[in-house]
Parts: sequence; C-alpha cells; structure tokens
Amino acid sequence: MHALAALVRKDLTLYFSNRRALMITLAAPILIAAFFGAVLGGAPKKPTRVPVAVVDLDQSPVSRGIVASMKDDSTFDLREIAEAEAVTQVRTGKLRAAIVLPAGFGNAAPRAMFRPGPKPEITVHLDPSQAMTLALVKGLLAEHVIQAVSRAAFGGGAAGTKALADSRSEVAKSANLADDDRRDLLALFDSFARLNARGTVERAGGKGGIGGFEMPFVTREHEVTAGDRRYNAYAHSFAGMGVQFVLFMGIELGVGVLLMRRLGIWRRLRAAPVSRRLLLGSRVASGTLIATLLMAAIYAAGIAAFDVRIDGSVAGFVGVMLAFALLASTFGLLIAAVGRTPEATRGLAILATLLLVMLGGAWVPTFVFPDWLQSATLVVPTRWAIDGLEAMTWRGQGFGAAIAPIGTMLAFSAAFGAIALWRFDWEE
Repeated sequence: MHALAALVRKDLTLYFSNRRALMITLAAPILIAAFFGAVLGGAPKKPTRVPVAVVDLDQSPVSRGIVASMKDDSTFDLREIAEAEAVTQVRTGKLRAAIVLPAGFGNAAPRAMFRPGPKPEITVHLDPSQAMTLALVKGLLAEHVIQAVSRAAFGGGAAGTKALADSRSEVAKSANLADDDRRDLLALFDSFARLNARGTVERAGGKGGIGGFEMPFVTREHEVTAGDRRYNAYAHSFAGMGVQFVLFMGIELGVGVLLMRRLGIWRRLRAAPVSRRLLLGSRVASGTLIATLLMAAIYAAGIAAFDVRIDGSVAGFVGVMLAFALLASTFGLLIAAVGRTPEATRGLAILATLLLVMLGGAWVPTFVFPDWLQSATLVVPTRWAIDGLEAMTWRGQGFGAAIAPIGTMLAFSAAFGAIALWRFDWEE
C-alpha cells in the first residue's frame, strides 16, 4: 500500500503541476457545454417563434381569414411575401417553410367539405434540414384552415351559401346514392341553410350568429422534471461534455504509460519490489482520482454559472461520477494496450472516443436517434454514464436509478482493465 500510495501521489503531482494544461482541460468542456446548452434550449425562456412565410394567391375572405388567424398564433413568426422571395428565403435558411394558398381556394375549400373528389392543394415549401418543422406547420395550418373554411361554409356568407347549394344539387342528382341516404343528406343541407339564414338575421340584429368550427380543446403544457422546475438543457450538455473530456484525459493517461515505457521509466520501476499489476493499478487509481476531480470541477461550474442542479440522489450522483471516472481510467489503459505505441494510440483513441461520445448521446440526446440506434447504444458504456448523470440531476430520480448505470460501468471497467493487463507489452 505504501508503494501504491507513492505511485499515485507521483502521478497526481505531475498532472497538477502543469497549471496551463489543467486550465485548458477544465475550460474546454465548460465552454463547449455552455455552447451546446444554449443551442439545445439553455435556461428557461420564452419559446422561439417559427419563421414561416404565407403567400396568399387567392385573396378571398377565406384565405384572408386563414392569414389573420395565423398572425395571431404565437407559434408563428409570419411573413407575407411573394412566392419567389419566400422560396429563396427557405433555401437560404431564413425561413423554415413557405405556405402557398392557391387561387380559387376560398371557393373550392368550402365545397370540398361536403363531397369527395379533388381537393384544393396548399403547397408547403420546406427546408429539408428542418424536417421536424413540417409536422408542426401542417398541424397548426390544419387548425387555422378548418376554422376559416367552416366559418365560410356555415357562417351564412355568399361563398358558404353557394357551396351548400351546389352540394345539395349534386346530391339530389346523384344516381349512386340510396334513397334513404339522399333524403338524409338533403335534410342536412336544408338544416344548414336554415341556420345560415337565421345567423344572417341574428347578425343584422346585433347578435353573434353562428360561426365556424373551433378546436374542442386547448392544451396546457407541463414539463415533468424534478420539483416542477423548468428543463435546463445545460444539465445535459454538462453531462455530455464532462464525459467527453474526461475520456480524453483517460487517453492521455494511456499515452503517458507508453511514453514512460519508451523512456525506460517502467524498466526502472520494475526493478523495485512492485508487481506489474501494482504499476498498472496505480495508474488506474491516479487516473480515477484525477477524473473524479475534473468531473466535480466541471459540474461545480455548471451549478455556479448555469443553474445545473442535482435534484436527485446526491449519493447516486457521486456513485455514477466515481464509476465513470474508473471507466475512463481503464479505457485509457485499454487503448494504450491495443495501440502499443504513442503514435498509433492517439489515432485509435480519437476514433474510439468520438464513437463513444456520439453513440452515448454526449452531443445530442439519444431520444433523437432512430429507434434501432437507441436500442443498440445500450451496449455503449458512455450511454449509461450520461443517462445516470441526467437521472441524478434534472430528472430528480432516487438512488435506485443509479444502480444500473453504476453496475454497468463497473462491469465495463473490469473488462477494460483485464484486457489491458493481458495485452499490455512491457517492452516496446
């Protein structure tokens, strides 16, 4: 134990003696985490309005009603411009989408509500890099179109009255309808006609009359987080960048072992009464301590400057952090054992680390991955590290949620350490 303590103390002294390198090691993950946190949502703030253009080629009461309704929608940053300019702005990324209401839409849409066949077509020019915006635009557009078109069809205006009359005439002349169906449909149109006539009288007398269809519900968003706090994207970005840069530290640990071997330091150490396992074990122990201190410093910056909070189990958070620190340390030795030389190890380490951080969800949350990839990444140890850190921070879960991540990372650490001890060459 005295020899182990001396070796670990030597590694810690050497690592922390280079203050410039230490400051860079701490500053890089904090700055990049701050950037990703701001991009992915940042601190609680007002929701961003989606920049969308609308091109009204119809200029009918129906189309103008749609445009007016969309202007009042807080989701859209609506702009009325020409179609060519709208397409150009979508192409250059200034707009997410451009909606084109075709000529004749105000007449065709109310009639299309009552009969099958061709429908008026609304064109949506979409930025392909913003494919997720399409569902939002189509859903909200459907709401505004239904309100405007139903208001025209049932509100007693000229367009609605004509649409009902034309549809009634087609039903009366249709040879494909059963007599009972025809009779019920004609009665329905007659009821609509009486409602429209009554609504016209009521509006003339200062009463409201009937209008278009309205959505039969409203939504109230409630973010499910610990203590009903707003979701803070910095909690994810600090977990991801902490994991990434601590892995880089583990790589430097492994490369340092190879450099010590090249310089003959390992040969001199082996002349002392210490075993090979003790020599590698001391590097694992010192690397684990350094990784733990780095993670603690990174999270301290997140807590102090970016409102990151440990809303779950503190013991679970510490356990996940220690398990990942051990994982990063053994990962560095594994890369060194496989790479064999400092030059080869650096190239291999860059590839392996990038794969681990990408698949683990360090850059973007794993829920944006395809379903098959979300399942596949469960065999990636960094996925468990990030999930465990998030569970203990903004998700506010108890210690039980930390058991699986801790156990999985300890199992990977044992495997990495065993392979490193088996494959490590003591002579270059």
